[in-house]
Amino acid sequence: MKTLAERVAAFTSSTLYPVVSSEFCSGRSVTEVIAAIADGGAKIVQLREKHRSDADLFALASKVRAITAAHDMLLIIDDRLDIALACGADGVHLGQDDLPVAVARKIAPELLIGSSTHNAAEVIAAQQADTGYLNIGPIYPTQTKSVACGALGVPLFTELKNLVHCPFSVMGGIKARHLPELRALGAEHIAMVTEITTAPDVSAKVRELLKFWQ
Repeated sequence: MKTLAERVAAFTSSTLYPVVSSEFCSGRSVTEVIAAIADGGAKIVQLREKHRSDADLFALASKVRAITAAHDMLLIIDDRLDIALACGADGVHLGQDDLPVAVARKIAPELLIGSSTHNAAEVIAAQQADTGYLNIGPIYPTQTKSVACGALGVPLFTELKNLVHCPFSVMGGIKARHLPELRALGAEHIAMVTEITTAPDVSAKVRELLKFWQ
């Protein structure tokens, strides 16, 4: 089991950040897609399941944990701190309506806690709460997650990035064609959903995307 320091170091050294939801796997199982992501060489993955029962989500998360552990990958569970702890995940990613970061930190001091942010106030608050990393997004229009603010766009992302003094990721409608621009703007941890999970060959897609960091 990794310590928080080890998890932060592993996140910092990661690049591509696949996020997997069963509804965006083109009919394949979550475990099949995550196994392919691991085979492609990604070092972190987030399991995002909004509509499963607790028992079903725990069973799935436990299977995913076995895959990620075998490949020395970080596993982040979206929203559910209890499931993250129960399955032995490395972290939890919290939205603005989820458990506050500071509370989650007290409950799980060794977990890597991520926080979704969409504006300057949220970026500042996440850092004051000692988030392990924060996510800025959605950068581009996306169909995988509904947020009231809509797409932030590159100019606002640039403004928000300048307020960040901790590890951060970006997410939202990101495709391969966006990676050069985002990397040039300083984004090193880039979260992607359908560009990866709907690819005909997931492993090949991950390898292709990782080349943008070489």
